[in-house]
Amino acid sequence: MSDSSNAGVGRREFVGVAAAAAGITILKPSLVFGTQANSAVRLGILGCGGRGRNVMGSFLENTGAVLTAIGDMFPDNLEEGRKELDAVSAKHGKPAVDAGHLFKGRKAYEALFASKDVDAVYIATPPWFHPMHLEAALAAGKHVYLEKPVGVDVPAAKKVMALGETARAKKLSLAVGFQIRHASPYVELAKRIHAGEIGTPVSGQIHYFASAIKRPDWPSASPVERRLRNWVHDKALSGDIIVEQDVHIIDVTNWFLKGHPVKAVGSGGRTGRTDQGDAWSHYNLVFTYPGDVHIGFAATQFTNAQWGGVGMQYYGTKGWAEARYDSPVRLSAETNWEYPGLGKPQATDAAVAVTGRFPGALDDADPNKQKAFIASITSGNLLNEAQQGAESALAGMLGRMAAYTGKEVTWDQLMKSKEAWDPKIDWKQFA
Repeated sequence: MSDSSNAGVGRREFVGVAAAAAGITILKPSLVFGTQANSAVRLGILGCGGRGRNVMGSFLENTGAVLTAIGDMFPDNLEEGRKELDAVSAKHGKPAVDAGHLFKGRKAYEALFASKDVDAVYIATPPWFHPMHLEAALAAGKHVYLEKPVGVDVPAAKKVMALGETARAKKLSLAVGFQIRHASPYVELAKRIHAGEIGTPVSGQIHYFASAIKRPDWPSASPVERRLRNWVHDKALSGDIIVEQDVHIIDVTNWFLKGHPVKAVGSGGRTGRTDQGDAWSHYNLVFTYPGDVHIGFAATQFTNAQWGGVGMQYYGTKGWAEARYDSPVRLSAETNWEYPGLGKPQATDAAVAVTGRFPGALDDADPNKQKAFIASITSGNLLNEAQQGAESALAGMLGRMAAYTGKEVTWDQLMKSKEAWDPKIDWKQFA
């Protein structure tokens, strides 16, 4: 993962590799508010993994958008995605994807982004490709919903911040997939924290205790193809668990505390993992936020036991706040409050959790996020989440660098990094 002059070339060649782009073509103002058929935003999806299909299914179920193009690196992923998403479309009275709008291979993104039948794209490829896929989509004039994290290294995150300005100049919406900011219980809790109900924040504890992410062995695949198909186990392709998965609770903490950490210290390792990748199994850190606010962080991704749960607690001078993925979401201070109707904590199915589905407090997170993205396009009130998305990814990288080096690392030190992670894959082998 050293700085390599070949890294940029590899990304450009593979812009679309494990890809299935998401497309939407904005209609003329005279048509946007016409008939329902004319006002539908046309989406394309790049990357047909479990999360990609889950999010696109939510778009089809919860918004007026239609799916017009699908792309993926692998033919089997493409076909599986087509079948599943066509079924969702049919259920909601929407058309199937035309056979001529199915794109496969490492160049899939080119045809998908070039399609005149696509207004916006959902990019759900492995994180290493996100900056390059984003750049290509914006160059093609597409609105973009970019899956988190925005990238795996500091140069990539800085690239996305710069592309945020490109999106703004081209009057395109750019959303980043931190859907928890749209979950109703979390939105209400954020308002209360920001209104000062727990007083001045002092400290907190956040945890993401995930079990192992099971992936097929792919016995007939080459080692390189196996890496790509099981990218979530690969540090260079995913950014490691703290940047790829745990970044959600770091993003929430940035949101609640209105900033990013200024330094981090901690440790971690790979002990306990049995997959063929190199991602770590656990992290234990302390993030320091502005105002000398200390947040303890712990995460796992290795056991075969039941999913351990995800939760956050924040302590202030007047009280404390708690938010879990299931329940409760509550606050105890001069006045106690709890979001109603969430019930008792429920067991989480690990296979379902990998796709981003969690019963409880996050029930409306994805639908609300997708509705906001489509509304930004049809209303012209455009979104631009590049800075926010990049800062959350960088915060994860801050913790990762501290754990990797075993030293305290400051934000300023992190931002000086020029290390571009290189998976060292010859993408030409993928047709």
